[in-house]
Amino acid sequence: MTGSDRTPLNSNPGAGSLADLPEPMALLFDLDGTLVDTVSLRAEGWRRAFAGIGLDVDPAAILPYMGSDGRWLAGEVARAAGRELDWDARDELDRSSGAIFDELNVSPEPLPGATVLLTALGASGRPFCVATASQPGQVAVSVRALHLPSPPTITDAGHVEHAKPAPDLLLAAAAQLGVAAPACWYVGDSTWDMIASVRAGMVGIGVTTGATDSDGLLAAGAVATIPSLVGLLDDLRRRGVLGG
Repeated sequence: MTGSDRTPLNSNPGAGSLADLPEPMALLFDLDGTLVDTVSLRAEGWRRAFAGIGLDVDPAAILPYMGSDGRWLAGEVARAAGRELDWDARDELDRSSGAIFDELNVSPEPLPGATVLLTALGASGRPFCVATASQPGQVAVSVRALHLPSPPTITDAGHVEHAKPAPDLLLAAAAQLGVAAPACWYVGDSTWDMIASVRAGMVGIGVTTGATDSDGLLAAGAVATIPSLVGLLDDLRRRGVLGG
C-alpha cells in the first residue's frame, strides 16, 4: 500500500444531509461499529495479539486504524511500537487477532436501527450487502446477532487482495450486487470506510457509532454523517424506498 493510501482526504466542502442526496440503488454496510457494537472487542483482540509477539500496545493506539485492512493495521501499529513486520508476520497477526476476537465476541449487540433497517431493505428488494475488511470466518457471530430473516450478501477481505482503505472491497461488493459503484451508498463508521468510498466512486455515509466522530468522517470524505442508523432508516422511509 502506497503512502497515498494511508493519507486521509481533505475536508469535504460539499457535505450535507441525506435528504440532499440522490436515491441509492444499493446500500453497502461496514460491520464492526456500524451494524454491531464490537469496536472495543476488536481493539482488545488486537491488543492481545500484539502482546503475543511481545508488543505492549495501548488499545487507544489501535482505534484510529479500526476498519482498515488488518494486515496494514498490524504493520502500522507495530511500526509505531518500534518493530517492523514482514507481510507473513502481518497476516499471521491479523489472523491471531481475529481468533482472539472470536473468543471474546460471544454476545454482540446490534447497533440502534441495524436489524430493522436491514430487515426492511430485504423486504423491499433494494440490493444491500455487508462489506467488511474482516477475514472470512470472523463475521458469522456478528451477522447472526442481527437476527435477520435471511443471510445477507457478505463481501469480506477474502474476496480481495487489498481491503480498506483501498477501494477493491467496495467495488467487489458492488459487482456482487450487480449495481454500478456511483449508484451505491457505503455506510461506515471509520475514516478508512470513507476514504475507500471516495476511491470507489461511491457516496460515503458516516455513522458516528464507532471510533470516529463526525468531523473525522467528513474530513475523510463522507458526504453526510448520522448519529445512528435510525437516521438512515427514516430517510429511506421518507423516500418511499422502505415501507413504514
